[in-house]
Amino acid sequence: MTQIRKGVITAAGRGTRLLPATRTVQKELFPLVDVDGRAKPIIQILVEELQASGIEEICIVANTTNCEPMRRHFGDEFGGEKISFVVQETQDGYGHAVYQAREWVGGEPFVLTLGDHVYFAESRQERRCTRQVIEAFEANGCSISSVFAVAEAEVSRYGIIAGALRGDGLYSIRAMAEKPSAEFARMALQTPGLPDAHYLSFFGIHAFTPAIFDCLADLIETDQRQRGEFQLTSAQEILLAREDYLLSRVAGVRYDMGIPQGLIETQIALALRSPFAEAVQEMLTE
Repeated sequence: MTQIRKGVITAAGRGTRLLPATRTVQKELFPLVDVDGRAKPIIQILVEELQASGIEEICIVANTTNCEPMRRHFGDEFGGEKISFVVQETQDGYGHAVYQAREWVGGEPFVLTLGDHVYFAESRQERRCTRQVIEAFEANGCSISSVFAVAEAEVSRYGIIAGALRGDGLYSIRAMAEKPSAEFARMALQTPGLPDAHYLSFFGIHAFTPAIFDCLADLIETDQRQRGEFQLTSAQEILLAREDYLLSRVAGVRYDMGIPQGLIETQIALALRSPFAEAVQEMLTE
C-alpha cells in the first residue's frame, strides 16, 4: 500500500480580499487564537493539521513577500520536522503555485491543502479532515479530492464537480468547472442524491499521485490559461482522463479565512473549541 508522507500548503496568494490589512501582514501570518488557547499565525495552524494527520515532511509554497517572515517564524525545524519553502515568483494562478512544489515532492504521492482554510472534523472523536483524505487515498490507490455540498448561490466561488455516488461512499467524476455560473451548474454539474439546488464543491484537501505535475506541465508549456491563470481544475480534468481519480465526502467543516466574513467565522469556530469557549458563547448570546 502506497503511503503519503509529504504535504504541500499553498500560501502564495496576495490576500487582496483582506486589504488594507494585507499591505502590512500577509494573510498566512494573521494571528488567530487556536483551539489550545494559544495565539498562532494561520500557517502554523495548518502545519499542525498536517502533522497531526501523519505527514512527515511539509513544503509551503510562498510568494516573494511572505517567504522570509514564515521562514523566521518556523526556524530550522518545527515540531521536530523541517519545513521547506518554494517561491512562486509570478502570480500565475493556483495551478502554477502547486507546480512550484514539483521538484520537492519528487516521485511520491502527496497531500495538498490551501493556506487560508481551517478544517474541523465533525466531532472531537473523528479523525482529522486531512487524515480522512489520506486514508481514502491509501485504501484506493488513486488520487482523491475531498468534496462537500454547497448551495447554488455559492457555486461561483468554488470549483464545482458533477459526481456519481459509488457503493463504497466515494464519487466518480463526470465533469468539473472552476467557479461556474449558477446557470451552467444547473445545466451541467448536477450530482444525484444531493439536496435541491446543491452541488459538490472541492473542500480544499487533495491527495494526489505525482502525475498531477505532468498535467500541470502540459498546461504551462502550452500556455493554456483560464481567466489569465493556470488553474488546478484544468490539470485535474487532464488527470481524470489519464488515471483513476475519485472524490470523497469529508466528515467535517471548513472555514475560509481569506475573506472578511470568513476570517470572523474562522476565529469564532476556533474560539468555541478553545478553553475560552464558555466566555465566547456567553458573549455571542448577549
